[in-house]
Amino acid sequence: MKKPSALETSDSAVNVELADGKEETCELVNRIEVSIDSVEGHLLTAEKNNNKTGLLLLSDVFGFQNSSTSDFAYRVACNGYNVLVPDLFRGDPWSESCPESEYEEWRRGHDLNRTRKDTTALTEWIIDEFTAAGMSKKLGVIGLCFGGGRVVDVLAADKNGFFRTRISLYGTRIDSALAGDVKVPVLFIVGDTDPLCQLEGLKEIEEKIGEGSKVVVFKGRGHGFVHRPETPEDDRDAEEAFSVMRNWLRQHLLCGN
Repeated sequence: MKKPSALETSDSAVNVELADGKEETCELVNRIEVSIDSVEGHLLTAEKNNNKTGLLLLSDVFGFQNSSTSDFAYRVACNGYNVLVPDLFRGDPWSESCPESEYEEWRRGHDLNRTRKDTTALTEWIIDEFTAAGMSKKLGVIGLCFGGGRVVDVLAADKNGFFRTRISLYGTRIDSALAGDVKVPVLFIVGDTDPLCQLEGLKEIEEKIGEGSKVVVFKGRGHGFVHRPETPEDDRDAEEAFSVMRNWLRQHLLCGN
């Protein structure tokens, strides 16, 4: 008997509604809760026109259950992808109600080596699930803020070449020393007024990674504008950024060799 796959089971089916209340034409999306080596997460799959391609979505510091990250994940899945959103903080995400003076202490409590080990285990799980379901082994990784900084770690550690591309949206504290170990093209999306993701540093990392990578800069935009827009101008540029991201994934995952 065939072993049941997480990709074949669902506990809910939802239609996506954007934060501003507008509905987006998209596929039905299923979401299930998963636990992988003690890491909780959500797996979202497109119910119709599933392109059999997987994405690992690494959240910002507010965690995988935060509504902004969940809405973003739904929207990506609507485009036909299977999206795994793990709990990078083992049940202890940062909260907006916490004093800012405690942030660095909280951050030190989340060892990056543990995060790297978790993402390695998650990658292996995705590959096993996809193999069991007869799906593509081509993967991509998307990171938001904190997660955007970790995608370089993920790609540098990807010795088996599972990941074909990555997208970093205003990644924070990227380890530039690892950039030279990245062998796939990376799309960086950033606002030119973002104090947490300096454009100059991204350009240096882009050069280290080499041919194929790209930095897309949105004038006047600050941190988090794509998945946490606060103004009409943010909304407008968030739509453009999502279009850029969608085309990048199509080129490097769906149409790539």
